[in-house]
Amino acid sequence: MQYMLLLYADANQFLKMTPAEQTQGMAAYQAFTEALTKAGALKGSNRLQPTSAATTVRSTDGKSQVLNGPYAESKEQLGGYFLIDVPDLDAALSWAARCPGASHGVVEVRPIWVMQS
Repeated sequence: MQYMLLLYADANQFLKMTPAEQTQGMAAYQAFTEALTKAGALKGSNRLQPTSAATTVRSTDGKSQVLNGPYAESKEQLGGYFLIDVPDLDAALSWAARCPGASHGVVEVRPIWVMQS
């Protein structure tokens, strides 16, 4: 079953880290990604650009509104994701707990809705 691990964190926290701490943090994510790959569970992942680069589109009464920035203001922002394929929710939760994002933010685990064609 596929699950999306959505990583939320305070984007400003990374900027406050020393270069050595940033390097250590990136190494932790690289090791996590390698572990997922070795286990055959990784289907995709990426880091997102900052929310300042976001554009939000909303359609009301058939008219589109395009807004610069994120839809909602909050301390923690969606910063990246891992798409994994594992046997069940317990396995997905186990991977989420191992994710470095769980130690400095939150990791939301959501099952993928399989669309029937």
